[in-house]
Amino acid sequence: MKPIVQISLDLTSIDEALETAAMALRAGVDWLEAGTPLILAEGLHGVRKLREAFPGIPIVADLKTMDGGYLEAEMMAKAGATHVVVMARAHAETIKCVVKAGKDFGVEVMGDNMICEDMVAGARWLEDLGCDYVIHHIGYDERRGIAAMGHRMPSPMDQLREVVQAVKIPVQAVGGLSLEQAIACPAYGAPLVVLGAPLTIDADAFRTADGNLEASLRLICEKIHAYGDI
Repeated sequence: MKPIVQISLDLTSIDEALETAAMALRAGVDWLEAGTPLILAEGLHGVRKLREAFPGIPIVADLKTMDGGYLEAEMMAKAGATHVVVMARAHAETIKCVVKAGKDFGVEVMGDNMICEDMVAGARWLEDLGCDYVIHHIGYDERRGIAAMGHRMPSPMDQLREVVQAVKIPVQAVGGLSLEQAIACPAYGAPLVVLGAPLTIDADAFRTADGNLEASLRLICEKIHAYGDI
């Protein structure tokens, strides 16, 4: 598949999310993500507003579902999401329910292996349960906590090749990537590149980063799309 660039709208204001999304699409971003902070702040309303403003653009609802999988996926699908996120650490039945809702309502399911004891096995398990994509994810708090103890901050790049080799479905790496690492993801066999905190969002304030973000995003998109089919 051709590389896909997704921007994570980890914002708490729908107005700022809409503005950032429009700028990102002008720059060449392919998918929009209603990040968890935006969903917490705006809920279904935020997803609906994104869908109204950007018809035809894939929208990922980063629900991080842990329970009530069918209902959560159904609600987001009806609000306009095209993709929903379920956690590998949820019960198997929850993942199966999200997958069933995905089939019933025409949305694709992204399984997130965050905090799995074995990240590679977690990715494989998500595929076995019917997920369409794997999100290989090192969480924000985990990264900051480990760094605060004076240890090297973990990165999803550490095991990205192993995760990619373990599954047949597309993989996305998430969690503290530098711009260079994000751009390199397709070279690791991970065609879904997500740009979010801290690349485009001020991670501590959850607002759009300062600077000429549109020009930077355009350059990033050009480099990622230049990989061609993976």
